[in-house]
Amino acid sequence: MNASAQNSSTKNTEPTTAPAWQNALAGSQILLVAFGALVLVPLITGLDPSVALFTAGMGTLLFQLVTKRTVPIFLASSFAFIAPIIYGTQTWGLPATMGGLVAAGVLYILMSFAIRIYGTDFLDRLLPPVVIGPVIMVIGLGLAPVAVNMAMGKTGDGAAELVPYNTALIVSLSSLFVTLLVAIKGHGIFRLLPILSGILTGYVLSLFLGLVSFAPLEKAAWFAMPNFVMPEWNWQAILFMIPVAIAPAIEHVGDILAIGTVTGKDYFKKPGLQNTMLGDGIATGAAAMVGGPPNTTYSEVTGAVILTKNFNPVVMTWAAVFAILLAFVGKFGALLQTVPTPVMGGILILLFGSIAVIGLNTLIKSEVDLSEARNLSIVSLVLVFGIGGMALGSGEMVLKGVSLCAIAAVVLNLILPYPKKETSEAE
Repeated sequence: MNASAQNSSTKNTEPTTAPAWQNALAGSQILLVAFGALVLVPLITGLDPSVALFTAGMGTLLFQLVTKRTVPIFLASSFAFIAPIIYGTQTWGLPATMGGLVAAGVLYILMSFAIRIYGTDFLDRLLPPVVIGPVIMVIGLGLAPVAVNMAMGKTGDGAAELVPYNTALIVSLSSLFVTLLVAIKGHGIFRLLPILSGILTGYVLSLFLGLVSFAPLEKAAWFAMPNFVMPEWNWQAILFMIPVAIAPAIEHVGDILAIGTVTGKDYFKKPGLQNTMLGDGIATGAAAMVGGPPNTTYSEVTGAVILTKNFNPVVMTWAAVFAILLAFVGKFGALLQTVPTPVMGGILILLFGSIAVIGLNTLIKSEVDLSEARNLSIVSLVLVFGIGGMALGSGEMVLKGVSLCAIAAVVLNLILPYPKKETSEAE
């Protein structure tokens, strides 16, 4: 592409001045697109959805402050931390789990400083596709039993039945079918709302089947403070959470590249990957400081930006403001908590499977040769460790799940020798 073509491309993607009401309307649309995935994480993990709304808005504003409002993205609840939050809450309690998530945010911040000093090359060496791909696959596959249990009307761990099996399957499979249908056949803005469409369908069906209890809604006030939770210091939770943050940190790089491709701008240069990573880290740490899930950039929002051709970051500011305002509407937060378990279970079957496929696609797109003994060994061990439930250590020092997989993948990548031909090429 010649210089004139690049200039014309840049001009086309410059934010245009629009009336405030138009930006506000566009911001409400962005929040609608992100809403389903945003509230799904707290509903699954037992966090307060009102807190998640607040921290999504706050995190987006903090990100914009760090990046000087140059990138049109919206930050909200990360799916990568669902299993770790559930495990951490059951093992150490919610405050300690939040302390671990604060540490995950600190890891992002430290990575941003490393990028500032050493550039992005060290990330490629430390976290190549052969490391990231299988770890992402474990995140999705490790959550598969949770999705299936919820779809069958049980709690995530399968310990108790909340809804009769046959009734639960009707609701969960209906939610799943509508989510699939909208994702594949939807047009325009509706194509970006598969999760929300599935939730609404399952919820309406649950109303007819008598599965919805409005008791929490009746008790809730119109204006209420979200149930903020302060973090506690717990070394076990911190050591457990830090490795989990590796995969989402790398995912951040891909998200920034994707939105840059959409807008025709190189955000790796301005505001710089070191600043976008810093903004993500501060947003994640700040969210955990008040009891919210870690933040990540949303691909649904990138899709909305493609569809609307609205590249103005001010739109994301409006979306963040609306999210914060909704967090203080007590009736709204209570309404979200009335969503029956099978509704979420049906959608999660697709979502968790999609996460695993993203990991697989990472290996395919990067052309990782799995016939090579080195790559095969890394991927094989990570998958079996993660899916099989391998745990190393005892007492307070136990590594398992995504944490163990992430560390194992990084260590194996560093210690296993490359084939001679690759070594010579690298030199």
